[in-house]
Amino acid sequence: MAEPEDWMAVKAAPPVELHTDRPHAARVYDVLLGGKTNYPADRAAAEQTLAALPNAAMIARQNRAFMQRAARYLAAEAGIRQFLDIGTGIPTSPNLHEVVQAVAPQSRIVYADNDPIVLAHSRALHTSHRDGRTAYIQADLCRPREILRNEQLRRTLDLEQPLALTLVAVLHWLPSDHDPYAIVGELLDAFPAGSFLALTHVTDDFEPDALEEVSENFQAKGSHVNARGKDEVQRFFDGLEMVEPGLQVVQQWRPDPVELGADAFGETDIPLYAGVARKS
Repeated sequence: MAEPEDWMAVKAAPPVELHTDRPHAARVYDVLLGGKTNYPADRAAAEQTLAALPNAAMIARQNRAFMQRAARYLAAEAGIRQFLDIGTGIPTSPNLHEVVQAVAPQSRIVYADNDPIVLAHSRALHTSHRDGRTAYIQADLCRPREILRNEQLRRTLDLEQPLALTLVAVLHWLPSDHDPYAIVGELLDAFPAGSFLALTHVTDDFEPDALEEVSENFQAKGSHVNARGKDEVQRFFDGLEMVEPGLQVVQQWRPDPVELGADAFGETDIPLYAGVARKS
C-alpha cells in the first residue's frame, strides 16, 4: 500500500496521562462487566450509575453481545476483512478480532482508544491469529484526522479497500463541544464504497430522568454522557444503506436464538440503540 508523504509526516500525539483519580468510560464499563482493570474512581462512578440505572450492568452485557453479533455478520455475511474499532475499551473475551478471525483468520483489526491503560492491556491480551493482524493505537475519537493519518493504522489497513468502522458505546461519551456527526462523517469519507458503520448509542427515550442523573454524575467528575433520541442516532447513518432490521434497541438487533434470556427484555428495558449500515 502506497502512503503519501503528507500522511507519513504526521507525528503521533504525546502520551495521555492516566488520570486514575477520575472515572474513564472504558474502566467504568469494565466494572459493569465484572472486570478488574479499574480504579476506585471508576468503581464509585459505576456504583452511582447502578443506583440511578439498576440495569446498567445488563446494558453493558447487551452492548457487548451486539458487538459480537455485528462483527460476525460483517465477517461472515458481508465479507469484511478489515476493521477499525474506536473506543475499544478494556479487552474482554471474545474480543472483536477473536470473533472475526474465527470466521476469516486473515482479517486485520486496528483497535483505538484514548486511555493508555486500555492500550497496555490491548497489547498484552489482543493476540492475532497468525494469518491476520491486530494493531493498537492510542488515539482520540475527537481527532479523526490523526486516527486516519496514524502510521501504524496505515500499515495494518488498506484504506482503498472496504472496512468496517465500529463505534460501540463511544459516541455518547464525546464532549459536548465536539460535533459527533462531523466526526463520523470525516471518518466515513476516508473509506471506500462497500465499507460499513456499526454503532451503539445510549438513549433517553425510555428513562429520561435516570439518564439525566447518570449524565449529571459524570459531568460532576469531568466526563460526559450525551444521550440521544432515536432520530438523532439515526442521523449517524445518513447517506448509508441500513442493514436489516435497521436501527433497533440493542437486544432486538439480530438476536441469537440461543442467547439465554434475550427474549425476556421488553422494548424499553435497555436504553441503547444499535445499527449497522453500508456505504454505497
